[in-house]
Formats: sequence, C-alpha cells, structure tokens
Amino acid sequence: MKNRLLKVAFVCVHNSCRSQIAEALGKYLASDVFESYSAGTERKPQINQDAVRLMKEIYQIDMELTQYSKLLSDIPPVDIVITMGCNVHCPHIPCKYREDWGLQDPTGKSDEEFRKTIKVIHRKILELAEKIENRRKNEHTNTGNGTFNIKKVY
Repeated sequence: MKNRLLKVAFVCVHNSCRSQIAEALGKYLASDVFESYSAGTERKPQINQDAVRLMKEIYQIDMELTQYSKLLSDIPPVDIVITMGCNVHCPHIPCKYREDWGLQDPTGKSDEEFRKTIKVIHRKILELAEKIENRRKNEHTNTGNGTFNIKKVY
C-alpha cells in the first residue's frame, strides 16, 4: 500500500510572491514527498511578475500556467503549514505542524534580492522533504507497516 502524501501549505498574506515560489518549487523538487499548495488571506490579481520572470529564467517553470492567487478557503485541509514570514499578520490555518521561514518579501526589490529569496526557498523545500522522508523511513523501519505520524516529524 502506498503512503498518502502529506499536504503542505505555503502561506503568506497576499499569496502573490514567496508562497507562490514555494508552491512551484515544492511541486518541482518534492512532488514525490508532499503535495504543495499556497494561499493567503487576500488575493492579488496576478502573481508577482518579477517572481514569474525569474522562475521561468532559473527553472523554466511558468507559474502562471498552473498557479494563481488563492485564499486559505480555496485549498484543501493540510498537514503542514509553512508561513513565509508574515510577522504579526500571518494567517492562521489548521494543521498538525507549523513552521515560519521568516523570509523578507522581495517585492519591489532588485533581481538579486529575488534570486536570494528563491535560493533560500529552494534549500528549505529540500530540507523539508528530507525531514519528511527521514521520518517516514524511520516510522516504516520502527513499525513495519509504513505508517507515518506527522506529530512525530519534528
């Protein structure tokens, strides 16, 4: 029996830049480990165009083909919530585990700042996937039934 993939929501207020990058990189780098979603408490009419341009340039990912700004109510229930660094206004969404990545919003800044943010998100996606995979392997080894308890992940 195949294990159910965990659902991860990348959340920030506007769901137009960092969380969209994280959703795209989650799908690109870790779709075999978890399902990626992004959302916010407010919608923007479009994804940040600098983020769209640089993700196309760096990864050949066109976020506008499969992603759009979503509200928290637009995504399914999730196991893990990753907030991008919204500080006091960070949206709340029910989950079994929550983590804040504390990323500054690169909107309105240079391409270099965007690239730095994208690089950090890339690294953190890989780290999250590794944590989940390591725990899944340990659970499988320890229980023998392949179950995965998210409460034990972190």
